[in-house]
Amino acid sequence: MIRDDAAEALARAEFFDICDDEQRRMLAFAGDTRRFEADAVLYKAGDVPLGAFVLISGTLRAKPEGAAASKPYAMSEPGSVVSAMALILAKPRPITITAVTECQTLFVPRQAFLKLVQQSPDLAQRAVERVQRDLGNYLGALEPVRARMKGE
Repeated sequence: MIRDDAAEALARAEFFDICDDEQRRMLAFAGDTRRFEADAVLYKAGDVPLGAFVLISGTLRAKPEGAAASKPYAMSEPGSVVSAMALILAKPRPITITAVTECQTLFVPRQAFLKLVQQSPDLAQRAVERVQRDLGNYLGALEPVRARMKGE
């Protein structure tokens, strides 16, 4: 993939709207495209991904596992980001990601993202704000379930 195409893929990815054009170009240069055949596993629950994947084409299936398991769901929108938190945290993921169809992704390594964040305090602040917002949205979505479990 030409690096400009990779930067364009990052521009379509909502998480990477925290980056300016030059930062996206730098991440595109550090990243690499990866193709997966149908049924290939990008990573399994319990694995520690080394970065995030941006879906360019195809369909992926996310299957949550463990105590918080819910129904599997599909991702087919170009620009979908798989495991954005892996750009910041080296923690095992509670989800298995599998290709449903042949897929093309852009892999963005954690090390490249963190190096860029260290060089740009503004980007670091935007990343913190994005993570806070995303966690707030996630926790807010769980509130009705928590209330039902408590019998409220």
